[in-house]
Amino acid sequence: MYFKIKQEAEKAISKAVESFDCGFDGEIKLEFPPNPEMGDLASTVTFELAKLLRKAPNMIAPDVVEALELPEIFEKAEAKGPYVNFFINHDIFAKELLDQIDEDYGQMDDAGEKIVLEHTSANPNGPLHVGHLRNSIIGDSLKRLLKKAGVTVDTQYYVNDMGRQLAMIVYGIEELGLKVEDQPAEKIDHKIGELYFKVNQAIKENPELEKGVDETIRRYESGPSDLDAVFEKTVNQCLDGVKETLSRMNVKHDAFVWEGQFVRQGIVDNITQELIDIGFARQGEVLYLDLSEFDIPKELVLRRADGTSLYSTRDIAYHIFKLRNSDKIIDILGSDHKLTTRQVQLALEILEEIEPNSDEMEVIFYEFINLPEGSMSTRRGVFVSVDDVIDEAIARAKEEIKSRREDLDDETVDKIAEQIGIGAIRYYIARLSPEKHITFKWDEALSFERGCASIQYAHARACKLLNKAQDAGIDLNDLAVEDAWSPDENEKELVKLLAKFPSLIQDSADIRRVHPIAQYCQDLASAFNRFYKSEQVIGSDVEGARLQLVDKSRITLRNALDILGVDAPEMM
Repeated sequence: MYFKIKQEAEKAISKAVESFDCGFDGEIKLEFPPNPEMGDLASTVTFELAKLLRKAPNMIAPDVVEALELPEIFEKAEAKGPYVNFFINHDIFAKELLDQIDEDYGQMDDAGEKIVLEHTSANPNGPLHVGHLRNSIIGDSLKRLLKKAGVTVDTQYYVNDMGRQLAMIVYGIEELGLKVEDQPAEKIDHKIGELYFKVNQAIKENPELEKGVDETIRRYESGPSDLDAVFEKTVNQCLDGVKETLSRMNVKHDAFVWEGQFVRQGIVDNITQELIDIGFARQGEVLYLDLSEFDIPKELVLRRADGTSLYSTRDIAYHIFKLRNSDKIIDILGSDHKLTTRQVQLALEILEEIEPNSDEMEVIFYEFINLPEGSMSTRRGVFVSVDDVIDEAIARAKEEIKSRREDLDDETVDKIAEQIGIGAIRYYIARLSPEKHITFKWDEALSFERGCASIQYAHARACKLLNKAQDAGIDLNDLAVEDAWSPDENEKELVKLLAKFPSLIQDSADIRRVHPIAQYCQDLASAFNRFYKSEQVIGSDVEGARLQLVDKSRITLRNALDILGVDAPEMM
């Protein structure tokens, strides 16, 4: 709806400016004023006109207002300093908006663009840990946001099946007599993590074992061997556990791309040879990419002394694969990957796969997440797994629900606790921009007053009120907005927030950030709660309008939370 409002305001200003006959052909910018007293939309077009008319912006604003032919959707326009402020006719605006909100509200038309978005991509040597949590949540939420904005998104998990860590596990199985099934953990990826820990300890005690790991890598990379089945089984076992964890977090990938294919198909060797042929690869103790002319002092190693490839070389091949199967690619990476990412980007430029400073390859770097010291114990002194965090969140949510709702049976409590616990984790991480550090605070995340639970509670309140209306015999499918309805201040605030949702989706998708959606959820929930507490709905003279407002708030809250991968409970 705000798209339409903006368009109407732009047309009105454009026509007014034409009457000045000053040759203006600039952009008419509109923004939302911070204070409702300053209007519902504001234009700074006077700053663009100042040079052409040789007058101060605050002297031009009254002339623009006087020349405006105001569409009926606006009640009035005023000049305030250099700004042209538009005030919406809420009687018209609110009724039109309620008619437009349906179950798919916020879904944009097909944007005609395909993006391959890679996220998580943890090594298959154990369970996901806290360090992976932010990557998965940012990546999955961004996928949901982009799809809402009409973009075709293919989410991929890059499987490092040729890495040293996996080779250590296979070496432990084949040469040290360790068995995955003998490890004490219950979940398969945790068993593999424990086996990896034992191999690490064995190598620390006897460094000579490193040679055996090197030989394992060489045998696997050089072609079909008896190790292939062991590698494949171990990777798939670990991925099964990882997928189970991701599923609990409402995260799903479209594809799992194994890096080994790029070696086995000769693609990595071809890329390496091309870099040699065009003169950027140098042979020393190892083969490396010389990037000194790009002011990158650290070399990018392409091949070990024994002829085996490195992750960086295989990553170049994977990026070429992604680029050739999309319009753009997006990587979600920790801030410690900035140097290696720049090296890969330069390699792609050298290979003429992307143009310098191209936007075909975007990278979103995030800072790391920490748990308060002492808030949880680690598994075997190694790390805190995502499974541990999920279990802790659900347990804390369950305790809170039981203290509030003694009337609920255990099955219902378990279901709501999972929705609240998972929602708390996802929302708490999504609410901050990736560039900010996070220390996860349980009391804040699980707060029913200011955390995600407070937003979910607003949705549950809306559902409860609608159910109450149905129990009273009101047909929710046949509600009509009364002609007498003129929104009061609480209703105006709620209507304006509902109207902003589509434009917020587009703006957030354009900047590749989900934290504005998280803030919107909080603002919308707060506005709905104020409306809920101050207005009589069932039995009021404008019952139809207010029940529609409740229903449209429910839909918008649900759709906004869904972008963040958060469930919207119908009862709490």
